[in-house]
Amino acid sequence: MSNNPSIEKIDQNMAIRATISEPDICFYDVRKPPFDVYGFYNYQTETKFKRMPDAVAERVNEGVKMLNYATAGGRVRFSTDSQYVAIRAIMPHIEHMSHFAMTGSSSFDLFIDDPESGISRFHRPFRIDRDAKGGYESIIKFSKKRLRYFTINFPTYSYVKDLFIGLQDTASLGEGMKYRDLAPVVYYGSSITQGACASRPGNIYQNIISRNMNLDYINLGFSGSGRAEDAMVDYLCSLEMSAFVCDYDHNAPDVAHLEATHRKMYEKIRAAHPEIPYIMISRVDFDCEYEMNIKRRDVIIDTYRYARANKDKNVYYIDGASVFRGPYQDLCTTDGCHPTDIGFALMADAIECELKRAFTQKLF
Repeated sequence: MSNNPSIEKIDQNMAIRATISEPDICFYDVRKPPFDVYGFYNYQTETKFKRMPDAVAERVNEGVKMLNYATAGGRVRFSTDSQYVAIRAIMPHIEHMSHFAMTGSSSFDLFIDDPESGISRFHRPFRIDRDAKGGYESIIKFSKKRLRYFTINFPTYSYVKDLFIGLQDTASLGEGMKYRDLAPVVYYGSSITQGACASRPGNIYQNIISRNMNLDYINLGFSGSGRAEDAMVDYLCSLEMSAFVCDYDHNAPDVAHLEATHRKMYEKIRAAHPEIPYIMISRVDFDCEYEMNIKRRDVIIDTYRYARANKDKNVYYIDGASVFRGPYQDLCTTDGCHPTDIGFALMADAIECELKRAFTQKLF
């Protein structure tokens, strides 16, 4: 057993403040106004934050049933002049993985928003102790008291029952910066869609796009469980959306399954939403099974060509093999599959380009 001191004692920047003792703190439930919460199903009435109805998730598959409670894509926005922002999160399940930073899988992070410019900038993570059980508290302080607008992103792989925001009891509390007046973009897919293995929830590709384009979104990525079953597709069809991104190639068990479901899902969602941009992407970790992935990509290209042949002018295709390229190719994944922050940034670039093209086609 080593007698060396812990890194937290050597470097104070590594230390985690696990308790909050500010005498003037007041906690507020984010389910209540004036907080704006995004990315969840009926968050004001459900007892846990979830991404879709339990009754639907249970009909899809066991993975979706379980991962429905993982809070990927959840966000809360508000404004305050408090000199600190604290959180108290009640979490029935905290995820630990060997290849995934807990700041991404199990923590919240804080962005400061500017309503005049529409720009959001990362400030700090609400770091969680690796031994935390049942939830955690964390606080971020500022040097000056002034009005600020905030976005807090929920963890991608842990469950959150309740979230309370702690502010000075004399501080103002108001609504947050608003997204563009559009329905959410809906993303459906695999663990990559869910957000593995971003170092912070704010670094998943949907959050990057959301900040860059000021767009609300819903994350329906489910680790190992995105297989386009009828129950899932029917639920997707029922959602209000401004665009749909189909990214489940990675979870289709084989080429035959992809052939049986990919075009079928396109047809059903297109019938329910005739006008929205529909973006389909093949898997980005393309080189891991090169010959097999060519066959899988062909299925997706066939759906795209089918849509275009049927005069669908609002369908878009992204070749996943083209995304992790350039001088940083070897830095794009954590484990040969799940993206690093660089990988997510490249995915965001590719998808954002198509979203911008889709949203501006009517101008040309």
